[in-house]
Amino acid sequence: MTVWRPEARIRFKALGLPWRGNRLLAAEVTDDDGTVKGVRPLGGGVAFGETARDAVIREFKEELGLDVETVGPPFFLESLYTHHGHLGHEIVALFEIRLPEGCLAEGCLADTDFIDFREDDGAPCRAAWFNIDALDRPGGPALYPAGLRDRLIRLR
Repeated sequence: MTVWRPEARIRFKALGLPWRGNRLLAAEVTDDDGTVKGVRPLGGGVAFGETARDAVIREFKEELGLDVETVGPPFFLESLYTHHGHLGHEIVALFEIRLPEGCLAEGCLADTDFIDFREDDGAPCRAAWFNIDALDRPGGPALYPAGLRDRLIRLR
């Protein structure tokens, strides 16, 4: 089990928003004991000298082996949160993502309920398609960063 704590600095992240109908592809976010506490879109940190657009494309290639395209400009959220008593601070660029041609129709991610992958540090992760209406609701997982669900509802 990997124990993670936010760094004491502002991080810039780029996350992608691929859709399958009303379902968003998102990775599970777990507590120290492995319990799923929420989900977040896939993506990761933007490296110095890298654009957010290039970062989200790179992250999808590294994590899922997919060549994706961004659709339009990003929108941004600032996220201040606490994880196990540690303050985290992120600026997040969120991009609508177009998956490769045929990826949702045949093979690739079409018939997949869960997608297992590894982060850069080797930590195992799991992603799935989540109905946007079930996120941030009683009995459903939280969607991170906070405020993202309401923003997505307004945009869709």
